[in-house]
Parts: sequence; C-alpha cells; structure tokens
Amino acid sequence: MTESTHYTTIVGHGIDLVENQRIADLIEKHGEHFLTRVFTENERAYANASKKRSIEHLAARFAAKEAVLKSIGTGWRSGIAWTDIEISRQPSGRPEVTLANRAKQIANDLKISNWIISLSHTKTHAIASALATR
Repeated sequence: MTESTHYTTIVGHGIDLVENQRIADLIEKHGEHFLTRVFTENERAYANASKKRSIEHLAARFAAKEAVLKSIGTGWRSGIAWTDIEISRQPSGRPEVTLANRAKQIANDLKISNWIISLSHTKTHAIASALATR
C-alpha cells in the first residue's frame, strides 16, 4: 500500500493596510456610487448590519480585495472590477473569497484552488492578508 502525498503550492501572497478614515472620506465624498462600485451587495449588507462598525467592516474588505490582487500579481489592471472580488464570512466566522468575471479567469489561469484570508480591524485601521494556493 502506498501513501499519496498532496503538496500545496503557494501561488502568491498579498497584504494591505487601510486607514478607516480614508474609506469614510470616500463614502462621504462619493456616497452610493463608491459603495456600489467597490462592494458587492452582500458586502454592503454585512457592513450595514453592524452600524457601529460598518466602516471597519468595509475597510477590512477593501484591504482584502487589495491583498487578493497582490497575491495574483495583477493589481487593478487586466480588466478586473472591484466587485469581481467578494469577501464573505462562513457561519464559523472564517472569511472567504469568491471571485467572478476577469478575476476568476486570472485565478483559474494560475490554477488557484484555495484562498487563505485573514482580516483584522480596529477603530482606525484595517488589515488583510491573502494567500493563494494550488
């Protein structure tokens, strides 16, 4: 009997730090246009459910989207839209990434099969780390 060995290859890692006030300022300046351009309906609903901490939740998701793009090495070029990346929560609270459209195509081309995401935030800052593996 032989053992099967499974290897995970790291495709890329990204990290991003955001000042929450920057997100608050963008919302103040651009309102609903900014919110719908950058965040999916599910992300907005999640943030709105916590009125006291909604900016923190949005800032963490903003940072996570940036971290995902850094991990695939594209940045915001290549036709990727902000809403092509959605950061949600599993019932356990663990964050997860769902890709669509151009972001999904690029991840598929890179054979990314798993994302490991970590988010953290305080009243002033939000940070996220994204690890793409295959």
